[in-house]
Amino acid sequence: MPGLFDIRDRVVIVTGGSGQLGQAFVGSLAAAGARVAVVDRSPVAEGPNVLFVACDVTIRAELERGLAQIEGHWGTPQGLVNAAALDSPPDSPPEENGPFETYPEASFDRIMEVNVKGTFLCCQVFGGAMAERGRGSIVNIASIYGMVSPDQSLYQYRRDRGEVFFKPVAYSASKSALYNLTRYLAGYWGAKGVRVNTLTLGGVFNNQDPAFLERYHAKVPLGRMADAKEYDGVVQFLLSDAASYMTGSNVVVDGGFTAL
Repeated sequence: MPGLFDIRDRVVIVTGGSGQLGQAFVGSLAAAGARVAVVDRSPVAEGPNVLFVACDVTIRAELERGLAQIEGHWGTPQGLVNAAALDSPPDSPPEENGPFETYPEASFDRIMEVNVKGTFLCCQVFGGAMAERGRGSIVNIASIYGMVSPDQSLYQYRRDRGEVFFKPVAYSASKSALYNLTRYLAGYWGAKGVRVNTLTLGGVFNNQDPAFLERYHAKVPLGRMADAKEYDGVVQFLLSDAASYMTGSNVVVDGGFTAL
């Protein structure tokens, strides 16, 4: 049934499209024939099926201008992939990766603003436009660290080196919030033809420290981190008619990390 997964000519918005995962989503969706609008602050290369829309996802007025740009170019979007997100990277200042008791309030606010408020606003603006037209699919990108608590033992190698390092709380808290946002919107927009699902992803290989990779791989039944492109198929599935009776769900693609 090749037509079941067909997304040709559908207008799909990908937020955070300049990031590692976002780039993979944009490339695969465009290759599948979708018309992809990349909503981000960092420019991406445009093409016949790719439109760059400069927006800060935390500012509603910018998103409204972005929607007008997309509708003027291609019409009302039919899909939204909320992939824009922040985390504290491993090389952040020591206070950001230090103990919970002294984790900076400013860092917490910054991550929650992008990951939660940004997703909320994109759903309001882009999802609202889809609801007015009576069709659409929203995919909120979550993380295993929103579904389960970070395993701090994965980072013991850094403490063994004399560093004070703990995986911070804000990213986990922000990604957990997406599950109930998804469920709320699934109930709210179900009668208007807009499906809303969460996609929970495991770790993606990005030249991490070999000591971290060794520990992470040992926790995963498949024995490795994902390649960014390994998530493309499930994103296309959730946007397509193959998932037409699926809403309010959480799809977990993590190599088995949360199965143990």
